[in-house]
Formats: sequence, structure tokens, C-alpha cells
Amino acid sequence: MLRDGNQRFVDGASIHPNQDSARRHELVASQNPICVIFGCSDSRLAAEIIFDLGLGDAFVVRSAGHVIDETILGSLEYAVDPLNVPLIVVLGHDSCGAVTASVEAYETGTMPGGFVRDLVERIMPSVLTAQRNGITDVDNTVVEHVRQTGKRLLDTSQTIATAVEEGRTAVLGVCYHLAEGKAELVSGFGNV
Repeated sequence: MLRDGNQRFVDGASIHPNQDSARRHELVASQNPICVIFGCSDSRLAAEIIFDLGLGDAFVVRSAGHVIDETILGSLEYAVDPLNVPLIVVLGHDSCGAVTASVEAYETGTMPGGFVRDLVERIMPSVLTAQRNGITDVDNTVVEHVRQTGKRLLDTSQTIATAVEEGRTAVLGVCYHLAEGKAELVSGFGNV
């Protein structure tokens, strides 16, 4: 469903499903999303739009650079138990500002101020892994960060790890290309 919706978006043939008043009324009492999308908060990366989804289709959680913290983990765990969402998609994108700031901090040795520093500190392990593997550009570092984020979800959340181990959910890493509108699979954990 996500792949087909993204292809419609790329082709300029979005159908905008589940966006009418009947769907809105159907969802008043409960929700049953097909996936949770944990993506970057970048305004160019609206998950429901790029996957041509509607109301109730996706449980969406966003933070700059798809950085994990306790509130993100709580939101994702809620999607897995009790909502029983069978798929977590970690969604990154090229030209990510948070990853760019992290790569620049690595290269210059200068950390940004304020709470942006917290984002950079949480992304830095992915930057270090990318650098060790000879990856120095931002877009390929984003791919590494998406992969590392999926792995960290399993390492950090027992709820998510158990759901993947039991085959109740899977975790996919996807990178979105801003110019083309294409979402590309880059990693996976569980029965994908």
C-alpha cells in the first residue's frame, strides 16, 4: 500500500483516499492504522502526502532528524501495543538539516548551541559510523542514520524488539528523495 501510494505521488496521480467526512466519522470511536511512520519533521516530508494516505491510515511520529527520545519511544510503543500496528517505517530524506548540522559539527569540531546540540549529539553515532565506512556526504549519511535509527529502536525498546521477534511487527528504513518524490527502502528488520 505504501509503495503503491508513493508511486502514485511520484506519477502525479494521487487519489487522496480516506479523506472524506464518512471516513472522519468512521474513525471517531477507534483507529486501526496500517503502519506507524517515524520521520523527520522537515516540512518537505509530509508522510501522508508522499504515500498518498488518508485519515486513520498511518500513525505518524516526527522529530527533527528522526531523533529518538523517550516521548518518541512511548509513541512508537503505543502504536505497537495496544494499536497492534504491523509496520514501523523510519523515514529519512536527502538534504536533512539535522544530519547536515551533525556532519558539519563532526567536520569543524564545533557544536551548535541551544537544543539543536541535543539533536546533533543523538545523530553523531550515525555520522561516526558513516565516516568509519568512508561516507562523508550528507545524503549517504542520512541513509546510514536511517539504518542506525531502526537498529536503535530494537536495541532501546523491549516492546518493539519483542514485537519484531514474535513477528507481530517489522521495522523498515526508507529514504525519501526530495526532487523525485521517491521513497526508497534502505533497511529492514523482522518479517518484511
